[in-house]
Amino acid sequence: MSEAFILAAVRTPVGIGKPGRKLSSISPVDLGAFILQAAVDRSGIAPELIDDVIWGCVTQIGDQGANLARLSALKAGFPVSVPAVTINRMCGSSQQAIHFAVQAILSGDMDLVIAGGTEMMSHQPIGSDWPPEWPNDFPYELVHQGKSAELIAQKWSLSRESLDDYAYESHRRAMIAIQSGFFSKQIIPVALQDGSTMQVDEGVRQPPDRQKMAALQPAFELDGVVTAGNSSQISDGASAVVLASPKIVGRYNLHPRARVLSRFVVGSDPVLMLDGPIQATRSILSRTGTTLDRMDVIEINEAFASVVLAWQKELDADMEIVNPNGGAIALGHPIGATGAILMTKLLHELERTNGRLGLQTMCIGHGMATATIIERI
Repeated sequence: MSEAFILAAVRTPVGIGKPGRKLSSISPVDLGAFILQAAVDRSGIAPELIDDVIWGCVTQIGDQGANLARLSALKAGFPVSVPAVTINRMCGSSQQAIHFAVQAILSGDMDLVIAGGTEMMSHQPIGSDWPPEWPNDFPYELVHQGKSAELIAQKWSLSRESLDDYAYESHRRAMIAIQSGFFSKQIIPVALQDGSTMQVDEGVRQPPDRQKMAALQPAFELDGVVTAGNSSQISDGASAVVLASPKIVGRYNLHPRARVLSRFVVGSDPVLMLDGPIQATRSILSRTGTTLDRMDVIEINEAFASVVLAWQKELDADMEIVNPNGGAIALGHPIGATGAILMTKLLHELERTNGRLGLQTMCIGHGMATATIIERI
């Protein structure tokens, strides 16, 4: 049976996704091209060997439209013979891009694929591609994810205090990671138009202020527990993961860093929406014949604190290894790029700590979730 290896995983620093913030002056095509070039440089491959670029982007309109993947690959200087496709599985888009790349390699169709994603939420706000009116006969109520986050908190009896405590810890861990240089090998510094260089994720509070978090008003329900402080940040960013077959690794004497052991995607209730990682985690563990306590690092997307805490209640995960360097509450959530960002963080943290197995899982809009297990080599 064939295998799919990870040769490199890189990301930009994550910027606050508002006009006037650090990455907002860069076009999505340019940011995608930048990280594609960095991935090729880091992996030591020749661009003409790339069989495909599979790229996540959620809001594919305006300057993120017209097949952002292809435009970014051309801007990166890849040969015109290298194809590219942009996909949308909402928040799981670039994790799904990795899955599609792995599947292409395992099937024997391809030997070298770059998967990743770009999202510039300062350019194209989330929801700007939605229809003006949803169909009246749609079989489910289409609700805002913030309402789903409240429903999750209610179902699993999660208090405002527990959500804020979790959010505070996300910022604290991210601050320690930044100050300790844990992200230095995974982040490719970005040159800005003012002549400065961005090397650090912009949204992390250093230090976080627990009292300010407690003072924030509920964001979605008047008497709710979900606030801007215990939710993920609107962000800009890009990330790329280079995947290869054993054949090309051997032929060009490349140095794989991990293998992808398993991938899974599930559907879940489109109203409750955000509980999918629970079933995705159970399913992928069952499929690989392993257990959660064998994982050395776990990255679960912090779309909202309630998502992670409900998942933890169901699976009794060791929170010391869950999002050990902070998550999207602190670092940000550039939706189409976050899946590849989490994979990049996962791989580098396994290497930093000499871990072997890592799990990544994400909730997805309208009720879905992805999960991936990798093994460091």
